[in-house]
Amino acid sequence: MSSTNAGPDVPGWETLPETVQGFLAWLEVEKGYSTATIRGYATDLRQFEAYLQSRNATLAHCAGIRAEHVRGLLARLHLQQVKKSTVGRKLSSLRAFFRYLNLKGMLSSDPLSGIRNPKQERHSPRALNVDQAAALVQAPATPDARGVRDLALAELLYGAGLRISEALALDADDVDPGAGVLRVMGKGSKERLVPIGEISAGKIKQWLTVRHELLTDPTEPALFVGTRGGRLNRRQAARIIAELAGAAGLPEKVHPHMLRGSFASHLLQAGADMRDVQELLGHECISTTQRYTSLDLQHVMKVYDRAHPLSSSGTSHRTRPDREPTSSSSAAGADEQTNEEKGE
Repeated sequence: MSSTNAGPDVPGWETLPETVQGFLAWLEVEKGYSTATIRGYATDLRQFEAYLQSRNATLAHCAGIRAEHVRGLLARLHLQQVKKSTVGRKLSSLRAFFRYLNLKGMLSSDPLSGIRNPKQERHSPRALNVDQAAALVQAPATPDARGVRDLALAELLYGAGLRISEALALDADDVDPGAGVLRVMGKGSKERLVPIGEISAGKIKQWLTVRHELLTDPTEPALFVGTRGGRLNRRQAARIIAELAGAAGLPEKVHPHMLRGSFASHLLQAGADMRDVQELLGHECISTTQRYTSLDLQHVMKVYDRAHPLSSSGTSHRTRPDREPTSSSSAAGADEQTNEEKGE
């Protein structure tokens, strides 16, 4: 394989083995993967290459890679106490790479054959409650173009349930607030139409009127731009959401994906159909969407536990059938229910 001089926007591209360069270029051209996804593959393969070199092997000569090399990497990751989910992702990257080599006729045997992913812990996605989400998108922001941009971004993430990568990939010419829908390019270059409400449309329209104040190049296509005039990146977006959460007085660290989770959870709590939510989120499998039902169930159980007299945590409010509750116990139960309604 000849050296690939021009490829995906990956840091340290020229230091990667030619086999890896070919794989990453294939992901970009043939599979249509985003830059962020390709960089993730590059990071995982670069880490494996560093391990291989410590064992006098390299991905440049894949015929010499054996299952013991993969197990050795797993042992090192275990000693480093890397999360199982991260280990699973790295194995998935390696599997995709070796499948590519097999497809190109460059591999005689798969070194990952018989190696399974570690059993994953199941974690429910994190989400804000309705009051917290409302406080964040209405948080006090700087009275300038940057503040208008920040609130428009937050409103779009919560109001439309976009992935942060989808929101940051939007171009100004792609957005028509008056149309009530956004044309979004999701994972695997799959396009979908996402409805936006009047409030979200208003925030975007307001941002578009002042967007030029942050531009240094009038030909910049990005909808959301940073203070230097270029397309906003993930790190900047995460900082924006965290700052808005702090300004809103939220008690926990909030990241952009929590707004997407909140969007899904609140729709399900309001009685939206699972299939409709799946389509809005752009999930290929409904099992991914079903993860958010656990948030809905958690909400219901919290209300029950705090308010119902027969719940395990509500036993202190239980009274004998032939006795009226005292005023103090009745007031306590009412206070707890009121607090639940305010907090959840």
